[in-house]
Order: sequence, then C-alpha cells, then structure tokens
Amino acid sequence: MWVSVLRSIPVLLGVLVVFAVQVGGNLPGVGGSGLSRLLPVGAGLLLVGLVLSALGSYLSWSRREYWFDESGDLRVDSGVLTRQQRRLALSRLQSVDVHQPLLARIVGMAEVRVEVAGAGDSRVVLQYLTETEARALRAEVLARAAGLRPDAGTAPEQVLVTVPTRDLVVSLLLSSTTLVGALATAAIVTAAVMSEGAVGLLGLLLTGGLPLLAAFNQFVRFFGFTLAESPDGLRLRSGLTSTRTQTVPPGRVHAIEVTEPVLWRRLGWVRVQLTLAGSPGSSDQDENATSGVLLPVAPVAVARAVVDRVLPGVGSREFAWESAPARARQRAPIQWRELGVAVNPDVVATRRGRLVRRLAVVPHARTQSVHLTQGPWERLLGLASLRVDTAPGPVSVVGLRLDARAARRAVDEAATQARRARAASGPQRWMSPTSQVDALPQEPPTG
Repeated sequence: MWVSVLRSIPVLLGVLVVFAVQVGGNLPGVGGSGLSRLLPVGAGLLLVGLVLSALGSYLSWSRREYWFDESGDLRVDSGVLTRQQRRLALSRLQSVDVHQPLLARIVGMAEVRVEVAGAGDSRVVLQYLTETEARALRAEVLARAAGLRPDAGTAPEQVLVTVPTRDLVVSLLLSSTTLVGALATAAIVTAAVMSEGAVGLLGLLLTGGLPLLAAFNQFVRFFGFTLAESPDGLRLRSGLTSTRTQTVPPGRVHAIEVTEPVLWRRLGWVRVQLTLAGSPGSSDQDENATSGVLLPVAPVAVARAVVDRVLPGVGSREFAWESAPARARQRAPIQWRELGVAVNPDVVATRRGRLVRRLAVVPHARTQSVHLTQGPWERLLGLASLRVDTAPGPVSVVGLRLDARAARRAVDEAATQARRARAASGPQRWMSPTSQVDALPQEPPTG
C-alpha cells in the first residue's frame, strides 16, 4: 500500500498542476455556476489519476523480484507487460546507497541503489523496502562483493569526520555562487530604488532568491554529513529531509580533487570531491552532487588525512611542480601563477584556478589515456595543455598553459607510469578488512 502511495505522489502533483492551470485559465470567463461545474471534474480527474497511478505502481512493485544467483551476482526481474532481467556482477561493485526521501522516511521505508562499473545504465534502484530490509540488503551486497559470507552482517565502522552545522552554513554563505548572487542583488536593488520600477523588483527576486535557494538546497543535502571508515569501504551519510547513506567499496576511487574557494582560505577550509567508476550520467545530476562529494567542507589538515585514507601518501605529499612559464600570462592572465603539473611514480597531479584553487590527483592505475592539446595561440607562445582521461565524474585532471616541451615530457612520463601500473598484479586497496582505523586530526574551533 505505502509503495503505491509513495509512487503516486508525483503523478498526483502533476494532475493538480494541470487542473490549477485549467481552472485559472477559465476563471475570468465563467461565473459561479461554471466554476462549480469545474470543481467536480477536477476532483474526478485527481481521483482517477491517483487510482491509476497507484494501481500501476503496485503492479510494477509486485512484479519486481531480486535474488542472488549461484555465482553470487545480483539478479533483478521487473516489468508488467514486458519483462526484463538484469544481472549485476558484484565483483565490479562501485557503491551501494540507501536513500530515504522524506515521505518514505515518515513511513519507515527506503530504496536501495546498487551501482556497478560498466557502460550504459549500470545502476539498479529497488523501491521500496522497509528500512530494516534495505540495510540488510546493503550489508549482504557488500559482503558478497568482498567474498565474505552473505550473513556476515554490517561491518563495524569508526567515524572519521562529522561536519559541524555551523561550518556548513558559513561555508555555503561564503561560496562563490552566493557571493555573486549577493552582488547581483545589490546591483538590482540599487537600480530598482533609482528607477522605482516593478521590473527591478522581479530581477531582485530572481537574482536574490535563486542563489539563496541553491545554498539552502546544499544545506539540506549535506546536513549532518558524516564520513566513516569500515572494512567494507567508506560510508557517507547526510541529509535533513531526505537521508542518504552511501558505501564506497575499497579501491573504487578513480580521482580526487581538493578545491579551495578564495573566501575559505582565511578559515583554512577546503572541499574534497571524488570520481568513482560507473558514476551516473548527466541525467542524475542531483544525486551526483552528493555522491561526488567526499567532504563538503573541512580544515586542510583533516582533508589531507582523509585523502591519505583513499590514496595513501597523497594527502601529505609535497609535489615537484612543473609550473607554467611567465609567457603563459598572455593566455591566462589571472591564474597563470597557479598552473602546474606533477608526475611521480604513483599519481599525476594538476593545479589550476585563482579565485577557486583546484588540486586534482589521479593514480596511474586509474588513467585511461593521457594526451596533449595545443591551440593556435598556444603554439605561437610555445605552450601546451595536458589532460588525463579517467572515469566520468566531477573531477577534471588538466594541466593548462604549460611549456610545450615540459608538457610533452609529462605526457610521456604519465603514459609510461600508467602502463607499468596496469601491468602490476591486483588493484591497490586503500584499506584491508583487518586494518586498524586511527583517529584523524581534531578540527580546530572556528571563531
């Protein structure tokens, strides 16, 4: 019953919108009797839409089956008129999420999202299970992927980082999006006061409301953000109205990026993002905004310690940078001093950005290709740019406006190290089931 109701809510809202538009369009031309005839029709449409949607949702839910086959892989059968069967190889598991939208959370239900590496649609979403069933399924999927007994249960965890609410609010208010919106709002207010026009007030609503709405959306998404470590991987939990629990198995991180907005530098804060294999495409950007964030905001020392958990030795390492030459100022007048690339036996690192500094790192074993680009202006200046291709995701590993010869050497070295890393036996795990979890540096108080 609850499954049908939860799935019917979007359809019901759609019918309400259509009915409101129809009534609004007819109100000026009809009297009281006309409106009285429209209301029963609208109520009937709502009822029919709700019943049909609930029936379709119930049939779809009742016809969906999942089980583990003899190979230990997850099988899912679904469809009412047309049946389809999918098989997810848990040896290629990328992440397992338990997501609870607000309405599902109220009635104690959740959905499980299983993501594996692969082309096309590599995700299965199981809606809706009881919260107990959802967490038990997640534990079994992780256990089977790790080669453990299916009834091994949920692995113990130790919390590494909890983002304080105050820090999250301050970081969102000091973000570049909020700042630009505030400046635009100030300009609109000034213009509206000087001209006393209604158009200016409309612009005020757009420029002032949307940035604040975006900041509030991120606050709701990252509220109570907790990062924990366990033998089955990293566990990320967050959410105010809708809660999300994501588990990233060991060795699935393809790239990491540390961003440092200009207004965060005085506070010593950074954000850490990551790219996972098999990440959702552009059709799932709302979820990607959460799943691509390892830390929404954290002190530099804490962020380095977390990066070291994912890519050992990277967070605390000082790179030997090949910086952009002075002539790069003609091509990148603002950020040329911040541009650079570093290649060592373990990773390729790039840096860029002036207002928002970005440090991106990708292990050689995760490099899919590396290439050099050189436009006409760069050729004239003797410059070139390097790009490392890895799994699709929020992290871009690019070295911009470098000396052409230095960029060529970096490309050759990165390609050589990538071949060596791929030839090495077995994936490098950032953690083993028997490893001990050490405490991270304590976050200093913010004042």
